[in-house]
Amino acid sequence: MASWQNFETQAPELAKVARALMERHKHKVLATLRKDGSPRVSGTESQFRDGELWMGSMPNARKAHDLRRDPRMAIHTTSPDTDASNASAWEGDVKLSGRATEIHDQQIRESFNMPSPHSHLFRIDLTEVTWTHVDQDDLIIDTRHPGNPPRQLRRK
Repeated sequence: MASWQNFETQAPELAKVARALMERHKHKVLATLRKDGSPRVSGTESQFRDGELWMGSMPNARKAHDLRRDPRMAIHTTSPDTDASNASAWEGDVKLSGRATEIHDQQIRESFNMPSPHSHLFRIDLTEVTWTHVDQDDLIIDTRHPGNPPRQLRRK
């Protein structure tokens, strides 16, 4: 696993694109695992700060309970509809996978101005970052697992 800062060091080009796409829209889709192992998707917001990727949650939200029980998660960015006549104009979307660690340190929590003392704050450690985009008629999937070389898959 890697912090955002470690990922930026290992894969600066992919990190630059991923961050820009993550910051393009406030809302993202979070996938967590329910108690029975089935998937749950929820809306979420995230932010980059101090070399880390952070995510908050309202008090007692189901997604926070999911992450406390099983920290595995994924975040998917939203993307605007594309012009079908110019698919290459689509900037793509990003998917991040990793583990969420709840932060209880009061000083760190206060620095985020949490809306409630019972709100949840999570730091995300990455296990995979994927950027999916289009080049001409090819779908391109750039993937990086921290500590491994990047992979690119092109599909016609």
